[in-house]
Amino acid sequence: MEGEKKGEFSFNNGGVGPAVSPRSRLPPIQTARNVSFKKKDEIPAEDDGICHDDSVPPVKAQTIDELHSLQKKRSAPTTPIKDGQRSPFATISDEERQRLQLQSISASLASLTRETGPKLVKGDPARKAETPKISAVHHHYFTPTISVTDSSLKFTHVLYNLSPAELYEQAIKYEKGSFITSSGALATLSGAKTGRAPRDKRVVLDETTAEELWWGKGSPNIEIDEHTFLINRERAVDYLNSLEKVFVNDQFLNWDPEHRIKVRIVSARAYHSLFMHNMCIRPTPEELEEFGTPDFTIYNAGQFPCNRFTHYMTSSTSVDLNLARKEMVILGTQYAGEMKKGLFGVMHYLMPKRQILSLHSGCNMGKDGSVALFFGLSGTGKTTLSTDHNRFLIGDDEHCWSDNGVSNIEGGCYAKCIDLSKEKEPDIWNAIRFGTVLENVVFDEHTREVDYSDKSVTENTRAAYPIEFIPNVKIPCVGPHPRNVILLACDAFGVLPPVSKLSLSQTMYHFISGYTALVAGTEEGVKEPQATFSACFGAAFIMLHPTKYAAMLAEKMQKYGATGWLVNTGWSGGSYGTGSRIKLSHTRKIIDAIHSGKLLTANFKKTEVFGLEIPTEIEDVPPEILDPINTWTDKGSYKETLLKLAGLFRKNFEVFANYKIGKDGKLTEEILAAGPNF
Repeated sequence: MEGEKKGEFSFNNGGVGPAVSPRSRLPPIQTARNVSFKKKDEIPAEDDGICHDDSVPPVKAQTIDELHSLQKKRSAPTTPIKDGQRSPFATISDEERQRLQLQSISASLASLTRETGPKLVKGDPARKAETPKISAVHHHYFTPTISVTDSSLKFTHVLYNLSPAELYEQAIKYEKGSFITSSGALATLSGAKTGRAPRDKRVVLDETTAEELWWGKGSPNIEIDEHTFLINRERAVDYLNSLEKVFVNDQFLNWDPEHRIKVRIVSARAYHSLFMHNMCIRPTPEELEEFGTPDFTIYNAGQFPCNRFTHYMTSSTSVDLNLARKEMVILGTQYAGEMKKGLFGVMHYLMPKRQILSLHSGCNMGKDGSVALFFGLSGTGKTTLSTDHNRFLIGDDEHCWSDNGVSNIEGGCYAKCIDLSKEKEPDIWNAIRFGTVLENVVFDEHTREVDYSDKSVTENTRAAYPIEFIPNVKIPCVGPHPRNVILLACDAFGVLPPVSKLSLSQTMYHFISGYTALVAGTEEGVKEPQATFSACFGAAFIMLHPTKYAAMLAEKMQKYGATGWLVNTGWSGGSYGTGSRIKLSHTRKIIDAIHSGKLLTANFKKTEVFGLEIPTEIEDVPPEILDPINTWTDKGSYKETLLKLAGLFRKNFEVFANYKIGKDGKLTEEILAAGPNF
């Protein structure tokens, strides 16, 4: 164009760019407006001008909400017909099944002073569109209360047996302190309480429990009366009913189907719901259809404190167990471990009534079917030694021993995380992934990588994950009768042998003692070891007198031919400070010899004072360490320390000495005789 100069703008192209000469113009873009329409099959691929045409008809949804509804499909499980018999639920509609389910939950949440349970709606309150349709189904069921209150005007939304993904969404959206970590696990906080509160745990004392339970000195059971329990129950239920939504888990305890227990957990936090989803046995959709009324119910109102002026209360925390009502109430603590251990206590009460022994132990099984039980307090190596890649894991913490064999009580693991490393604990490390709950850990704000050595919140950091996250687990978590019962002790005094074969009465004595000795600390130089005794290796959770569990253990060991062993994973050649800890490689060789049965055929000799049978040799283990006196340079100091430890055993056992088992008390005498003699 005349008058145009290089760099000037032309208005021929709309005045939005430099002038373009006809020679340099790009070819026009082909669009639907300048291409003649043809049938799709008439347009050759090379003439189409469109690569990878993935156009499809638009969605049928008319609104965004309708589009979102298409994103999710609803599962509709059906109960299989067994032996020609239809389930009582199989012939009813989904609406009726849901009504019965909500009726059961409403009955669980019923107030004791207002005659009826809350009006319940299934689903998240955030999904308002679902509410009217569902609630209308229930108007005919809930009868008006006599004294009408505002609570009768509202609905409580029930989030029932949500999946981990759904619980992640709830936690991250509504619970402060919930984050996804780099491994995919959900990090969360338990609030001010980062451990159990044993001094605030109460058990209802009534005519039955007064006779059956272990009360008094040394017992973990602290009494509360029925009236006070009901006050706390009402406080918890009122709190839960006041919420817009509650989480309800219906699950099982005990992998043995003949003796499993149905439990219901009602809680206010997604964290608690996911924790119990992992720790209890997860029902199939078909099993949920027939779940019905639970055998035991937990009301977790942990965000809400108890009334400190209520009788028996010593703080704003109260964890109350009512065995007659089959209920547990939690107030004033959000630490999830209270639920796990509370149910363990219930199993310690219910199972012995069925002649089933409940045990605080690890359990694994060899490829030949040989099962071993591992008992041990913290620091003894129970987790390390029961996790063996050459054997199948049945469980790491809670078990039952019935006439059917051994079975895990739980559906998950609750592992300590402090100083966790991939090198030392690869199985736990790899189990911390999507679905796992990480309690009170510290992580990088940007990368979300967890620093397992950081104790800023608490030293008691934990991971709760389904047991199938462990690679060599046996599913279902059941096994034949144990061949070996291994009692672990970390003896920092350095006088117990690395391994001893126990008689039945000795097994009972050391089982009741539940001994370990740890190092007290090193504030100003080395302190003396401190002996710790925990009856049945789990005194905080047992309900009956320890001798009753010990008698059952001896009876089952005798009936099924199991052998008892005492294994010291502590010090040798002197106490802590002078001696050295027994090598893990030597302990593993000892455990291998127990599993294989080779140790049973070894030559044994008896030690002084404790009267323990110790082997004279074990393959790949230095023979001199098998008798601890050989490893001490100062023999006089060894004998002095040995007598000191024997005295601590005797003093600890005084609380059990006056308890008679059986009418004649002969069994008690046998147990006492199996202790140290000096």
